[in-house]
Amino acid sequence: MAGGGEAPLLEGKPRVYFDGCPGCANDRRKAENLGIPYGQFFHIWIIILVSCASYMLGRALTSTAWGMIADRIGRKPVIILSIISTLLFNTLFGLSVNYWMAIATRFLLGSLNGLLGPIRAYAVEVCRTEHQAIGLTLVSTSWAIGLIIGPAIGGYLAQETLHKHKLHKTEDQGIEDFAEQQNSSTTNKSLLKNWPLMSSIILFCVTSFDDMAYTEIFSLWAESDKKYGGLGFSSEDVGQVLAVTGASILLYQTFVYPRIVKVLGPVNASRIAAILSMVLLFTYPPMTHLSKPWLSVVVNIASMLKNNLVVTVVTCSFILQNNSVPQEQRATANGLATTLMSFFKAFAPAGAGIVFSWAQKRQHAFLFPGDQMVFFLLDIVIFVELIWTFKPFLAIPEQIPRS
Repeated sequence: MAGGGEAPLLEGKPRVYFDGCPGCANDRRKAENLGIPYGQFFHIWIIILVSCASYMLGRALTSTAWGMIADRIGRKPVIILSIISTLLFNTLFGLSVNYWMAIATRFLLGSLNGLLGPIRAYAVEVCRTEHQAIGLTLVSTSWAIGLIIGPAIGGYLAQETLHKHKLHKTEDQGIEDFAEQQNSSTTNKSLLKNWPLMSSIILFCVTSFDDMAYTEIFSLWAESDKKYGGLGFSSEDVGQVLAVTGASILLYQTFVYPRIVKVLGPVNASRIAAILSMVLLFTYPPMTHLSKPWLSVVVNIASMLKNNLVVTVVTCSFILQNNSVPQEQRATANGLATTLMSFFKAFAPAGAGIVFSWAQKRQHAFLFPGDQMVFFLLDIVIFVELIWTFKPFLAIPEQIPRS
């Protein structure tokens, strides 16, 4: 063993560490530091801010490929290249001299930005099992903030966590045990045949579709005239609601969500969030009968609840995804999830806009008139989410030992 030394216990198991192996160095750090790795989480939070300018189509076409590359050569090179691409093509976009140059730079920005898959895998790998929810929570938190303020600053402080060393049968029993653990991983297993992974990705995609459709409909509904079932808000009013909601997401994911998922687990938390979301949406159409200032208060509360419930399901699906594959496949798995999610989100705004326009023409219908039909259809999407959290649809993965 090349400078291995004694191995501390990691989650109750003796480990052997190899000098020069980034994965072993990371595992040793986790074993020796039992607290929450705020430093690494802060780096992840900053990096995610940069990725929010990704162009959806380019990201959809290349996310899986970037995840596979990250699993092959490591997280660090992909993160470096993605940050450089983000800075370069954001600058070129700002210097665009015509429309097509702007479109081309946005597409290249999305195509060459492979951050999301590797960074989610990294968020799981830098912390112990009991801290996974916090890591993924901060990823989602920084994403939400980035959607509001845009890409601000990126930094490179990450360390790849793939193990890079050779094991020999002539070493002591500890190395043999370690080798058995490494060889037992399902590295060559097709992700598409991994139903625990694919079922959690489907849950993620359906929830993302619901989130994007709701976001599109909420703004249209809030700014519509009250005679059409809307709230009669101004653009400034809607902006204030979204700002308050964004701040609530930060607080919720930082202080509340980790405690909820610790008590309920990701599956039960998703089920409860889906049920509450369905009930909440039924309260939206009657809000148009309220007058200010109660209308503003109720809408802000409803918006905060709805968005935080969506965040609950999304983050829980991240936990299920990352526990469905071994470490060396996590970036590819997250890249695949991002690819499929991007396609769902690409169609959601157009579909939501069409449904909203159709609903405006049926204000006096007998069944679900006007905007009631819009929120009823959103409830159907959430009902699909709820059904999917039960067997045989959602396959709950067993905790995969971290290599």
